[in-house]
Amino acid sequence: MKRRTRLVASVAWPGFLMAAVLEIAVFAFVDPASMHLLDGSQLPMSATAVYSLAFIVFWLIAMAAGYLTLMLNRSADEVNALSRGNWK
Repeated sequence: MKRRTRLVASVAWPGFLMAAVLEIAVFAFVDPASMHLLDGSQLPMSATAVYSLAFIVFWLIAMAAGYLTLMLNRSADEVNALSRGNWK
């Protein structure tokens, strides 16, 4: 497997698992049917749409955190090699 593919997988898979955990934790306490907009009107989405959208948002946030961790964990030599286009 190429290095870039491994990096994407090492960010996406833990992000997916954390999104699932967050989904369970949040929606154990929040009912999508009782959610309202800031003006007090009912949220114009089905419960399934709210669950799906929340999962995608949680997944993106978890992947961003994982990617930031990978970027901050690189040595100066790795960063300089990447800036020269030397993907291994």
